[in-house]
Amino acid sequence: MMQTQLRAPDVYGRTFEMDGPALAAIAERMEARGAHPFVAGVIDEYMAGLIQTPADTLLEIGCGTGAVARAIAARPEMRGPVVAVDVSPHLLETARRIAAEAGLAGRIDFRLGDAHRLDLPDGGFDVVVMHNLISHVAQPAGVLAEGRRLLRPGSGRLVVFDGDYASWTFATGAADIGAATDLAVQRGIVAHPRAMRALPRLLAEAGLDLNWSRAYVVADIGRAEFWTPSVASFRVLLPAAGTMTGPEASAFVAALERASDENRFFAACNFYTYVAQRDD
Repeated sequence: MMQTQLRAPDVYGRTFEMDGPALAAIAERMEARGAHPFVAGVIDEYMAGLIQTPADTLLEIGCGTGAVARAIAARPEMRGPVVAVDVSPHLLETARRIAAEAGLAGRIDFRLGDAHRLDLPDGGFDVVVMHNLISHVAQPAGVLAEGRRLLRPGSGRLVVFDGDYASWTFATGAADIGAATDLAVQRGIVAHPRAMRALPRLLAEAGLDLNWSRAYVVADIGRAEFWTPSVASFRVLLPAAGTMTGPEASAFVAALERASDENRFFAACNFYTYVAQRDD
């Protein structure tokens, strides 16, 4: 299977065909998320001890605008090559530009590719990172199998970080407290909202041994903070996905922004990190 076969409305999974305004909204959201202290802390946790020698090679699959690849390449222990792959030429162009502006152009090799089938050698990497990828791909099991193929036998480590988007909620003043709009958001933004619940099984089926995991809850209560860029992006992305009309999305966003201004906002989602190893 290839990413172009994705049929879910998920706009992040279909960046290869999104229009300019949608891609701009996606890029802005990726950069805002990548700059947030929560994400920096997550990267610190999964990178701790992950690089075992100065020559270790690392691949990020689904790099988007390169925010995670830049954070990893800038780490003092990361001296080996960093390769970052994405399916969207537009996002890769943005990633190269921002990396150059940050003085990291020579540290990251950005390449176009599909997570299901990459033109990279078997066992070519010590570490493969899938950060905010697995919930957006056409076939999670196939992408995990591809990740295993790319890992060095006997020692390669796979990192998977993503949201459990079935838990993603934005409270509203509607009688259902936002149940219907939650579904529209989940359908429009992710293809597999429950993928991270299946990861222990999927990793085992892919021939990977789970070594470490961590769970997080990100919640804004009273006023929006972490979720502010996501809410703003919904004006463009939910109509692009077809899960809300333009007027519906605008009214939804305006109500959430008003709730934040009035100190009555609520939004939350669970996130998980898994680190697994290829032993053979």
